Amino acid sequence: VETGGFNSTTDALLEIAAVLISINQDGELVRKETLSTHVKPFAGANLEPASLEVNGIDPDHPLRLALDEKQALPEIFKPVRKHVKENKCTRAILVGHNAFFDLGFLNAAATRTGIKNSPFHPFSCLDTVSLGALAYGQTVLSRIVEAAEIEWDNNSAHSAVYDAEKTADVFCKIMNMRNQLQTIKNS
Repeated sequence: VETGGFNSTTDALLEIAAVLISINQDGELVRKETLSTHVKPFAGANLEPASLEVNGIDPDHPLRLALDEKQALPEIFKPVRKHVKENKCTRAILVGHNAFFDLGFLNAAATRTGIKNSPFHPFSCLDTVSLGALAYGQTVLSRIVEAAEIEWDNNSAHSAVYDAEKTADVFCKIMNMRNQLQTIKNS
């Protein structure tokens, strides 16, 4: 997510992106579909200038084609819910970089809009900050991506789509490395 600050109850949710993960024919985790939507700040939402400077979002830009939270959340939730069902699961586990932050904003928006059926587990998540620290000795997304030998573009960073895709790439790489080590150990 990209936001207008750090407080999920008072600050605006401005952009949401989610990357669906699948297992390929070799048993490896891979990126599948990327979902995204721009979100209009809710009435009375706080917008911190420092946050807007980092993410480069102009909440009033007419070409953002932003949706109200009540319209935006289903744009993400519906395909995630479908993916969960196709994989015979009951809830999606949000994977993110500082994942609890993202989950907090999604949960707060769902509460504000009265949406009760989020596809995401309400409190469980996996965080690439911790995974990156374990796998590469790094906690900053750009440094983890570089350590993982995945391409990084500073000019594209801090958009929800770019960050979500790079986070998914890191997660898949770390989980696939773990699976390869497990296979070697069992050989």
